Amino acid sequence: MNATLHRRDVVSTLLKDRKDLLVVAGLGSTAWDITAAGDHELSFPMWGAMGQAAMMGLGLALAQPKRRVLVITGDGEMLMGLGALATIGVQQPANLTIAVIDNGRYGETGMQATHTASGVDLAGIAKASLFRNCLVATRADDVEKARGLVHEAQGPNFVTVKVVAEKIPLVLPPREGALLKARFRRALLGPTADSI
Repeated sequence: MNATLHRRDVVSTLLKDRKDLLVVAGLGSTAWDITAAGDHELSFPMWGAMGQAAMMGLGLALAQPKRRVLVITGDGEMLMGLGALATIGVQQPANLTIAVIDNGRYGETGMQATHTASGVDLAGIAKASLFRNCLVATRADDVEKARGLVHEAQGPNFVTVKVVAEKIPLVLPPREGALLKARFRRALLGPTADSI
């Protein structure tokens, strides 16, 4: 099946009217995508931590059970951290959604094919890992369903969004890790975050 969805449009739709949604973005393109949708103090783009976005999201979801948490990551990073899906499935965080922007490529290292390009089914792996809701989005109306999972459905939820493999201009988030951490903590915990 040829993908027709474009990553920036998908991410923009998922983050539309986000309110107090906590967002963790995986290394590379997904960090740029959330920034292109609008830099936000409740977004935490990962720098140099490939394979860790889903576990970061799990930690946030468990620590903040009354807040919705969305992890937006790529297929290459999710393939690197498959064990995270089993851990999330066992923990059953009702407030967590993992959205994989799947272009079937390692975008940061030269667009080599990932295993999803050969048919590996990440949503099927998530389902086998006890995720409550799993969806493969290939059309715009599927992305709206995915948005419903992110903002309303009891999780854990998993969405694979099949997108066109394209190189697009970078929209970089701040590169200073200490700044990102402090900004996120302050937005999440309030002014007392600096003293914790």
